[in-house]
Amino acid sequence: MRRRSFLLGVPALVLLAGCSRATTASGGFVGGDGTLTRVPVASRQPAPRVTGELLDGTPFDSADLAGQVIVYNVWGSWCNPCRAEAPALVAASASTTGTATFVGLNTRDPDPAQAQAFVRTFEVPYANVYDPDGRQLLKFGTQLPPSAIPSTLVVDAEGRIAARVLGETTQATLEGLVADVAAGR
Repeated sequence: MRRRSFLLGVPALVLLAGCSRATTASGGFVGGDGTLTRVPVASRQPAPRVTGELLDGTPFDSADLAGQVIVYNVWGSWCNPCRAEAPALVAASASTTGTATFVGLNTRDPDPAQAQAFVRTFEVPYANVYDPDGRQLLKFGTQLPPSAIPSTLVVDAEGRIAARVLGETTQATLEGLVADVAAGR
């Protein structure tokens, strides 16, 4: 029995060792590697309803965006890759105005002032839900790993997850994904 317990623990240790080699964003979070996943139209699953308070204190409900393409970006002010990709998100949100609505999901910032400073510094023009405990992020389940920050999801006009980028993304990638999803692909 003791040998069996040991052998069952070995795969877990190997798995953990593999995770420790990944690039870390901060505080034990693992940054994604930029992996892009496109979901075929017939295989798309509904995105969860996101609700909460924006950084400016106003309420947010993703149900108000029904019928629109939504780009969710999960970020934290403490995350270096989030800082690196912020200009790309700002540019992509500007170039896709009228086609997609961008929404930030700020996670793990204990004080909204830190997140507000990030938004001011990078001149982020879109709404950002303050989600310090990750409750909104966790609603996405396996569709969006809570440890891969930054991450970006594109939700089609029918409210289904159409694409996912785990890790830092680019303006060109976002613009291409939005164009494809808006065209029904």
